Order: sequence, then structure tokens, then C-alpha cells
Amino acid sequence: MPAALPGNPPLRPGRSAATRHLPAGLAALALLVPLGACAPEGGGGVQSQKLAGITGRGKLVCGVEGTLPGFSFVEPDGRYSGLDVDTCQAVAAVVLGDPGKVEYRNLNSSERFAALASGEVDMLARNTTATLSRDAAGGNGLSFAPVTFYDGQGMMVPVRSGITDLKGLAGKPICVESGTTTELNLADRMREINVPYTPLKFQTSDQTYAAYLGGRCAAVTSDRSQLAGKRSSFPAPGDHRLLDDVLSKEPLAPASINADPAWADALRWIVFSLMQAEEWGITQANLDARLAEAKANPNLADLRRFFGVEGDFGRQLGLPADFTVRAIRAVGNYGEIFERNVGTTSRLKLERGLNRSWKDGGLIYAQPFR
Repeated sequence: MPAALPGNPPLRPGRSAATRHLPAGLAALALLVPLGACAPEGGGGVQSQKLAGITGRGKLVCGVEGTLPGFSFVEPDGRYSGLDVDTCQAVAAVVLGDPGKVEYRNLNSSERFAALASGEVDMLARNTTATLSRDAAGGNGLSFAPVTFYDGQGMMVPVRSGITDLKGLAGKPICVESGTTTELNLADRMREINVPYTPLKFQTSDQTYAAYLGGRCAAVTSDRSQLAGKRSSFPAPGDHRLLDDVLSKEPLAPASINADPAWADALRWIVFSLMQAEEWGITQANLDARLAEAKANPNLADLRRFFGVEGDFGRQLGLPADFTVRAIRAVGNYGEIFERNVGTTSRLKLERGLNRSWKDGGLIYAQPFR
């Protein structure tokens, strides 16, 4: 396991002995104590072991990747930044009233599900693809929040190689991180197009990209967003190109254990609140004005319920009445989060594509706050 970064303690050794060899869903169920814990402020009787645990310790423990620019990355000053980091901060702002009350745990692909099942982390916001086997109770037993980044698997090669498509990789070694959907997708796609290759598998993304930059493989494969993020930190980013081929669908979403449905519901609707805010044009900058407008005008029923001015949405989730206000004040709406971390003004310079609001032809769509 890679060494923990400063300020982020390593996973406790007891986790391996207690839960590593259990299916993640069973491990999570085994740790679920009888409901009876109190809910956070405004909980309205909703009972959740995880919510009570977070408020009791006064911090949210969030599992992240930690080395991926644009999503979760440690800046030179030690500060975490990225789209996934902002998701963690929004949750902490809602549950604890402070977006800074987050402890980040850097987890590689092999560690992440065991850490979640054992309770080492409260949630994952770690470029994790939502799939059937991960969601199913007989699989990893996860409960996925809404997709925060629609992605697809890609392939990166050195420009000097002259390789322009997957067939150009015939008989060549390809670097891939083990324990990921990436590894399986690569095998399926190359089998489908009848292209032989040699997979070079590594436990962590750092090992994978170091091998690629060291010339051990002709290409490296991962989510296209991860490839773009990693390339941005290369010594010479322009020397590497992403092929046009898209090998898969990769809907990336935060996750919790499905053994605590109240906690899963809370995560789901916190993320939806950020998406709904963009749809209604609510930003960090105009939040107070829109809130004042809702309070002053009793006819703005949808906005009043969304902000918690009236109704009981927060109580139904075990959250404060103003949970949407807390989330938006902390990190802004989904569009703001996307743009500053991975959008065209960021170092990744990604177009929104499928991650546009549904009103603009994308797939970002909040379920109704009704």
C-alpha cells in the first residue's frame, strides 16, 4: 500500500484481518449496529448509524484517489482540490456545517471497496464507475449517488509512436491498473476487434503511469478524464495523445454502503441539490439574493421548498432544513464545480459534453425536489 500523505493516516491494520476477505456487502452488513443512533440537526427521527457516527466524531472521512488532477489531487501547499474533493466538501458542509471538516484517505483501486465496507471511510468520491456487480447486494454491496462525471475509457500513446488507433497496438504491451473496470474493458474490446496485446498490470495509478513514461509499454489505458488529468502533470504533455477510440461507458459516481439507506439517500440528494441549483441558475454569488427572494415571496413554492424555507425535505432525509443552501454555499452549483476543476478554464480543459445539464443536451439531471 502506498504511504499516506501528510495529514492523512494510513488505513488501520485491523481492517485487513477483520474484513478484507469478506464480500464488501457482507462486511458492511456485519458492521451495521441496531438502529437507534440519533440523527444530525434537523434529523426528524431518521436513523442512520453513519450519519450519527460522522456527527459524533466531528469529521467526514472521504475516500479519494488523491493523485488525479482535476478530481482529487494534493496541491503543493498540501490542500486537496478537484471535482471529487468538492463533493466531499459539500457533504461535510451539510452534515457538519463546515466544508473543511473532511479527512481525505488516498485509496488505490484494490483498497477502496474494503475501506468502505469496513467503515474506514464514510463514502467514496474516487472516480469509481457505477456497475451492476458493484451495486448488487451479492457483489460489492455499494449504493451509488448520482453520476458526477460521464466518462469513457480511452487510450494514450506517445505522439512519436505514430499509433493512431487500437489496431496499431497489435502485439504491444499496454499498461493498465489492476482491479478496475479498465482492465476488463481492455480485454473485452481487444478480443472483440481481434487484436493481440500484452497487459502490464500495476496496483496503483502512480506505478501504471511511471511504467508508461519509462517506456515499458506502448500505451496506457484508463478513463479519458484520468488520462487527461495525468497528462497535464507530465513533463511534456504535448508529447502524448489520446486516441479517438472510446472503449466503454464509465459513469463515475460517489458511493456509500447499501446497508445504511438513510445515509445513501442523504448523499444522493446532496449531489442532486448541486445539479438542481445549476438548472435554476443558483450560484455561490447569487445564493443569498435568491434565498432572500424565496423568503420574501410566498408564491415561489418550488424555490421555498428547495431552500427549506417551507416543507420538510431536510427532515425526511435526516438533514438540516437548509441542506441545499449549505451545499451550494460551500462549493457552488454543479456547473461551477465542473468548470473550475476540469472545464475549459482549468488545466484539463475538458469540454462538458455529456456532462452538460439536460436542458443543454447533456445527461446531468436532478430528480424532482417534490
